Amino acid sequence: MSKLRAFPSRGAIRVARTRPIDVLVLCGIVALFYGLVRVGATTDQPVRSGNPIAVSTDPGELPYYAARSVLRMFAGLVPSIVFTFVFGTWAARSRRAAKVIVPAIDILQSVPVLTFLSITVTGFIALFPHSTLGLECASVFAVFTALVWNMALAFYQSLITQPKELDEAARLMRLTRWQRFWTVDVPSGMIAQVWNGMISFGAAWFALCASETISVNGKDNALPGVGSYVAQALDNGEGERVALAVVVMVVMVVAVNFLFWRPITAWAERFRTEDCEIAEQPRSWFLQLLRRSTLPGRLGRVLRPVGERLDRVMRVLGTSPGRLHHNPVRRTYADILFYAVYTVVVVWGLYRAFSYVLANVPVPEIGHAALIALLTYGRVLLLVAFSTVVWVPIGVWIGMNPKVNRLAQPVVQILASFPTNFVFPLAVVVLGASGVSLNWGCVALMALGAQWYVLFNVIAGASAIPGDLREAAADLGLRGWLRWKSLILPAVFPSYVTGALTASGGAWNASIQAEIINYGSTTLTAIGIGAYIQQATSDGDFSRNFLGAVIMSVYVVVLNRLLWRPLYRFAEKRCALL
Repeated sequence: MSKLRAFPSRGAIRVARTRPIDVLVLCGIVALFYGLVRVGATTDQPVRSGNPIAVSTDPGELPYYAARSVLRMFAGLVPSIVFTFVFGTWAARSRRAAKVIVPAIDILQSVPVLTFLSITVTGFIALFPHSTLGLECASVFAVFTALVWNMALAFYQSLITQPKELDEAARLMRLTRWQRFWTVDVPSGMIAQVWNGMISFGAAWFALCASETISVNGKDNALPGVGSYVAQALDNGEGERVALAVVVMVVMVVAVNFLFWRPITAWAERFRTEDCEIAEQPRSWFLQLLRRSTLPGRLGRVLRPVGERLDRVMRVLGTSPGRLHHNPVRRTYADILFYAVYTVVVVWGLYRAFSYVLANVPVPEIGHAALIALLTYGRVLLLVAFSTVVWVPIGVWIGMNPKVNRLAQPVVQILASFPTNFVFPLAVVVLGASGVSLNWGCVALMALGAQWYVLFNVIAGASAIPGDLREAAADLGLRGWLRWKSLILPAVFPSYVTGALTASGGAWNASIQAEIINYGSTTLTAIGIGAYIQQATSDGDFSRNFLGAVIMSVYVVVLNRLLWRPLYRFAEKRCALL
């Protein structure tokens, strides 16, 4: 009896062939790496003592300056993602770590960049005394601080509101911590993380523009970039070149959105946990182009053995921790020890801080600074209330309508990414002509940079509502307020809390620039802690600068304890159903 010959299937003998699209993608990758090498090679230039770096306002230099600025932005994004994953996971998985990490992030996101930028610049220049690399590191660090806090809080919020079914499945399948992180934690928070990354990236443009022109010990240091180009053009009175730089910045924001954030937003839709698909998912022409190429698949096959070996190495971290098995006695003693050490460290830090302030600042001035901080505190609360009333319904409408989302996202990102200090001269003219005091007008200026956190987070929360829940609500005939109460508000509330908290911190930060604005010979000043800190920074008075930062941090902690922490707990207990 003859044996039947078995033939392989067509898929088994399919040979990967190079397509024209592969050649196009490969050329793009080569061009990208070539540009990175060429631009990156100029970040380490020798600096002679007493000779500051010159910034040309020649329009022909703008493409090179734009490339340098974009490179700094992405150089700050990479460590921000690493920090977010490490500390966000740590805070979500450890009660004791959360007691330290979350309040620290709340405070750090509210401490203005200008209060510590001069300190960090001095430190980085000391590390690289004869090179521009120190200034580059300081600028990247400023971008990092503008990016990381909102991203870390968003990831932490996505983990603590994670459905309990996912936690139970991870424990039943005995996933390692490494496996759970990549298969459960990151996918479940991917949509919110991408949206918060976009808004954080937009807000970081302001920090980048501020850090590209740095004054240390009376010496001006400028790095080639769009921010330093605008600063030099303003000093020279070249209004047409400022307008040209604004156009270039808009093009930069649109290009980054089209080539980076829009593809990631469309790609993140694969992590939706629902039984049915939404009517129209976000699309990206650039992502579709990459998906038609065979290069990503080939690269994945090459890197798969590396990932498998890394997974075996990470098994030493143990299996996914459970929430139900704790030794109550040992846990009590560990809590007592932790809170004792925590209290000692906090008390010692407060003692050292106030000792320094009392030794350098008169007591009546401390009371005055605390009093004017109340005015800024009221402006922050007013801004959060305004953002809630205006942007929550708009964000829900955008997030739940993919067509509107696709059109509105680039517009919103341009508005959020545009450095607000570019429009401050216009604000001087408008406030002067209308007769409105800066004490009220600065609220609008603060809102220009802070309100977008609420909008972006609400859009992320609304777009993440599972399609099956939307269909169930439609089948049940939920309309109007009943639909908002039963579906929309519980779904977007955790994201809203993150956005409102970050907007509050951004408003404190924006008060530094908004409470004192200059244009030519005109200077408008509002009464508040932001103006106090900016004046102390201009005078080089570190003790008063430090006092303003401490008072601002105290108000942030009070607001956090009275408002944001209870809202977070409510979101964790009552709104973690989705």
